[in-house]
Amino acid sequence: MVTEATATRLVLRVAGAGLTATMAAIHLRLWAEGYRDLATIGPLFLLNAVIGAVLAVALLLTPVRGLPAVAAVTALFTAGTLGALVLSLTTGLFGFVETLDAELVRPTLYVEAAGTVVSAVLAVTAAGLLRHRRRERPRHPHTGVHAQGGG
Repeated sequence: MVTEATATRLVLRVAGAGLTATMAAIHLRLWAEGYRDLATIGPLFLLNAVIGAVLAVALLLTPVRGLPAVAAVTALFTAGTLGALVLSLTTGLFGFVETLDAELVRPTLYVEAAGTVVSAVLAVTAAGLLRHRRRERPRHPHTGVHAQGGG
């Protein structure tokens, strides 16, 4: 039986992985189309693409007990990437100033903002589920220790 919490967690996992993979794909495309020639920014775009791809896969494959940590790291990474974009649009970043009119800037803002929110919500809900499961586990009648399992 699939519970509402399980279904919600699955939707958040898939959405978070999709948004993170999209962020990675955008950075890889921009890197391939010329950002690779920018000092500092170029290598960071490639690194973002690789880390984003790894995190997208991790969101899908991590067991429930590790999901809060993976989702939190993904949310922080995506928020950091969004923050770097905002800096490049305002004050500049590593000597590079981006404009809202540049290709993929607006979609990137939307993808990274949504990815941050979805991954953060997944981290919080997955952590809540784990706390709930721990409270429900039966205790050993003589030691009072929680039984092992689940997760």
